[in-house]
Amino acid sequence: MTGVETASDLRHATVYVSVLGSARKRKASLLGLEAAHGVLQSRLARQLRLKRTPQLTFEYDPTVEHGVRMSRLIDELAPEDDADVD
Repeated sequence: MTGVETASDLRHATVYVSVLGSARKRKASLLGLEAAHGVLQSRLARQLRLKRTPQLTFEYDPTVEHGVRMSRLIDELAPEDDADVD
């Protein structure tokens, strides 16, 4: 989970998740979260103790994947030997 946005009336909450791996793994993870929706909703209701529990939806958040990609690109551009720098 990378973040959650809730509606002002707390009836809906969008949960943003990041999945490292292929598009297939991403899809399988989101399908798994949707399949576990009832269990997650129930646990949330017990923890929050609100009159109404927000209805959860899950969305993929690509920011972590983009960050990893940027780190790799920076590493590729960085000099291999830092010993030469005084």
